[in-house]
Amino acid sequence: MTQPTLVILAAGIGSRYGGLKQLAPVGPGGATLMDYSLYDARRAGFGKAVFVIRPEMERAFRETIGRRYEEHLPVAYAFQRLDGLPAGFAVPPGRSKPWGTGHAVLSAREQVHEPFAVINADDFYGPRSFAALSAFLCGPQPRSAAADPGTAEAVPTYAMVGFTLRETLSAVGAVNRGCCRCTPDGWLEQITETMGLEPHGRDARYTDERGQVRVLSGDTPVSMNTWGFQPVVFEQLQALFEAFLRESGTSQKAEFHLPTAVQELVRAGRARVRVLPTPDRWMGVTHPEDRPRVERMIRELVAQGCYPRKLWE
Repeated sequence: MTQPTLVILAAGIGSRYGGLKQLAPVGPGGATLMDYSLYDARRAGFGKAVFVIRPEMERAFRETIGRRYEEHLPVAYAFQRLDGLPAGFAVPPGRSKPWGTGHAVLSAREQVHEPFAVINADDFYGPRSFAALSAFLCGPQPRSAAADPGTAEAVPTYAMVGFTLRETLSAVGAVNRGCCRCTPDGWLEQITETMGLEPHGRDARYTDERGQVRVLSGDTPVSMNTWGFQPVVFEQLQALFEAFLRESGTSQKAEFHLPTAVQELVRAGRARVRVLPTPDRWMGVTHPEDRPRVERMIRELVAQGCYPRKLWE
């Protein structure tokens, strides 16, 4: 049986954090959030890791990240280049911002030929998230109760790990989340990027584009950019990226976001997305002040025996 691959999106600038937060140690022995993700993925059955990075980050990654895993699973690198565009398109003058997470996944196309999962490098997802993704990617594809029996098999089935909103908020600043609406039998209907979410009791609040304060239930399922795909998604993303460039390719800031691309595929009936709920608590370093809290939570997990003090030993 083919083992799935894990694609780690690590090319982000980390502007809010103020540096390469992907390399920040948060656990015993200098372990990073990526270390814990790779550890969890390996024991869940993933067979290869592909890091999507910027070319100028390669040396630091190979020396401080890649070498940690080479004895345990194959490691490959894919480079998200600003000029990595389809024929007929060019980087607009003055643009330095990467093209977004959808483009980052496309950058891994030559390295991935099997079912694969996608995660962010600077997030902690928990072991049950990776176990659910591995089981989905290695098992028979589920069918939606609402699917048309005559066409359902021709539509690729993907997956998204759904976290509970209240378990993904930061106590020190606002965050952005992909808030989801699902069918009763667990299929993604809509994902909406919601900006500036802050804790509000057991719920969350944000200010909409009209300046009105809105409250979202803390039980709302959210996407943390944790996906399971089949290789056919590369062809779909390529077509959507070209459409994005035709519309926004002259912008200095517009980004081709992976959740937006998946939403378009679902809306057009070109893909189905199974939502895999997880009880694991998300952890991440969005703001520098988040780091002490993450370090404390990691220490607690180590003390509980969820992880060894030294990973991979």
